[in-house]
Amino acid sequence: MLTNIMYTTVYVTDQDRALEFYTEGLGLEKRADYAGPDGRFLTVGVPEGPVQILLWSDAAAAGQPGATGQPVAPGPLILESDDLRKDFEIMRERGVTFEEWEPVDYPFGVRIEAVDPDGNRVSLRQPRKPRQS
Repeated sequence: MLTNIMYTTVYVTDQDRALEFYTEGLGLEKRADYAGPDGRFLTVGVPEGPVQILLWSDAAAAGQPGATGQPVAPGPLILESDDLRKDFEIMRERGVTFEEWEPVDYPFGVRIEAVDPDGNRVSLRQPRKPRQS
């Protein structure tokens, strides 16, 4: 089942400026920085802390909790799974509504967006496991 709160999203107008503020200003560390089909996936977090802050570029939503101008922007809550495809099937059987037909592979792992009864997006993720040598 779900195992962790993985990310929280902060909407920003300039990811580089936000990265500078959160790392150099607040002392957080950069965790992830990937170019993807939906935009730059950039996170920061407390050193050795489990939760990361996703700095998502969306000028229309910056400073507006829960608002979004992009159809693929992550939800304000991102939950981690150790087996997302299995959990997806269980949740679908329970009547959970999803924006996609099935979980999708991305450079950072697997994702799918659920929608709550009020229309809020809840992002579900399974991070890619590091390759063992």
